[in-house]
Amino acid sequence: MTLLHVATTGSDDAEGSEKQPLRTINRAAELARPGDTVVVHAGEYREWVIPRRGGLSDARRITYTAAEGEHVVIKGSERITTWEAESDGVWRAEIPNSLFGNFNPYAEEIAGDWIVYPAGAPRKHLGDVYLNGLSFYEAGSRAELNDPPRREKVLDNWTALDDTVRNPDQTQLVWYAEVGADTTTIWANFQGADPNAELVEINVRRSVFYPVEHHLDYITVRGFELAHAATPWTPPTADQPGLIGPNWAKGWIIEDNVIHDAKTSAISLGKEATTGHNYATERRDKPGYQYQLESVFSARQIGWDKEHIGSHIVRRNTIYDCGQNGVVGHLGCVFSTIEDNHIYNIALKREYYGYEIGGIKLHAAIDVQIRHNRIHDTSLGIWLDWQTQGTRVTRNVFYNNNRDLFIEVSHGPFLVDHNVLGSRASYESFSQGGAFVGNLFAGTVRLEAVMDRATPYHQPHSTQVAGYAYIRGGDDRYIGNIFLGGDVAQAYGHGGDGKAIPSYGLAGYDAHPASFAEYLQRIEEQPPGDHQRYLDVLQAVYARGNVYANGAQPFAGESGPHAIGDATFRIVEEGDEVYLETELPEAFGQAGFVAVGGRDLERVRFADADFEEPDGSPAVIDVDLLGDRRPAGSPAAAGPLSGLGSGTARTRIW
Repeated sequence: MTLLHVATTGSDDAEGSEKQPLRTINRAAELARPGDTVVVHAGEYREWVIPRRGGLSDARRITYTAAEGEHVVIKGSERITTWEAESDGVWRAEIPNSLFGNFNPYAEEIAGDWIVYPAGAPRKHLGDVYLNGLSFYEAGSRAELNDPPRREKVLDNWTALDDTVRNPDQTQLVWYAEVGADTTTIWANFQGADPNAELVEINVRRSVFYPVEHHLDYITVRGFELAHAATPWTPPTADQPGLIGPNWAKGWIIEDNVIHDAKTSAISLGKEATTGHNYATERRDKPGYQYQLESVFSARQIGWDKEHIGSHIVRRNTIYDCGQNGVVGHLGCVFSTIEDNHIYNIALKREYYGYEIGGIKLHAAIDVQIRHNRIHDTSLGIWLDWQTQGTRVTRNVFYNNNRDLFIEVSHGPFLVDHNVLGSRASYESFSQGGAFVGNLFAGTVRLEAVMDRATPYHQPHSTQVAGYAYIRGGDDRYIGNIFLGGDVAQAYGHGGDGKAIPSYGLAGYDAHPASFAEYLQRIEEQPPGDHQRYLDVLQAVYARGNVYANGAQPFAGESGPHAIGDATFRIVEEGDEVYLETELPEAFGQAGFVAVGGRDLERVRFADADFEEPDGSPAVIDVDLLGDRRPAGSPAAAGPLSGLGSGTARTRIW
């Protein structure tokens, strides 16, 4: 194993030792071979690190790490100090296009499948301007620099006007650019600051740490601050480059980094371009849904399987101030683990809008484990879309999001356990085949069938497609959860969009059968035929031992629901710590449940699969939010904290 050192005082002609370090991380990447470690010393590096090789196994990785105890920053931006003042308080900079090479982010639009622009609205671009680390808004014209427009707050399915952004002064920080043959001119309103005296940076590079070749496996990236990438819009039907990511490979570890200010997506575990790249937008002959379906089969043909793709680890990172996603992925995320990350301020600038936005947005998250993450102040906390199978969302803390968890057009089995879902919209299900154990649902639950988009399901723990089907809804399991009540109209400002009205609790399932036997009986009562007899028959829902407070309502067919009257749950931030404050009536102490495992959960109907660990053994579901093990065979408290009891309590949950 060789140690290659990089320092801002080094030279790329040096040997790379500690005494004669290299100057750039890219030069070290050219030299590094399997088993080597690149040690980067303190300072600021403005480059797009493009690995040249990968490791050969988990034991023979190539590791890139910040030197112990040293702060290393890698940026995709460049500092600009050639600003000239104009008469109206706006400043202008002429940037030679040679700075950008063959990728000019001020000429590249945020565009592709499922992006949404209002009629007549100007297109946004991948460029950005930063004043002392704070990103600007792009103006639609030179005139808007002194009269920036009101921002729209878009909540995906729920829409309202709101001037709230992460920083109230940020809406006045605006830029506008025009790209010429040889130069790019940027105008910016710095609101009285002198851009030549302050730190002003502009986006230059698409990514910060991202290979351009596929199958560079077993790379570790550890301990850096990574920032300022002009990443493109990353829908599931396109190439999905991020600020950092493996680009269609296996076995990366991205850990202990601070990652921020990606124009769209920070960490990508995503798809690559040969299986489709914005074909719905470019060709306009078929919907994006159809092209996404085709991409699954195209990926299989180029080796989308456990032996070659996925199995990444993303852990202990802090990810914030990104326009689209903290973590994004389609196909490339399979068999991965995303744990112990802090994700916040995602898509809160609301500078552009589309249908692929979230703190974590994954398609085909087969056997992905999402555990013990803190996700708050996002447009949508976690959005799992298509082929959520073998996926587990466990021991996460969600709060202050527009919505916490959305699972769309998936057949399961997927497991959601011991989470705090603390925002006003806790869960939206356009899926079936889930199991929910020991969660706190502080907000609404919304249920909707999707009868016009049949999506794939797989052989257990495999990318092999077993079939595909539409989403009837139901086939869900709820055990030992806490549901809080409220007023839907007060929470949303209206009662819904005409498709499905959110409610507090599980009353939205009331028309469903309460057992598989009852489901089969309803099928037998239909007229003779084949698929037609199944179309209007709702699937079974299995619910027992859930707790309902503040007016939340149980499923009509539930076994042993516990209504405890009024209760108080509050999430309180104190610096880097998060507390759950509770005031619970005496009845709560009588409402415990016995820990369950995979064998206790009814088999999923469409996928014909059980709730299992990734290795195929029955799922183990006896560890609560704090990491404490629920006692075997005896009741413990409902919800995410097995030791919670009646009365007043204050529990640190992060």
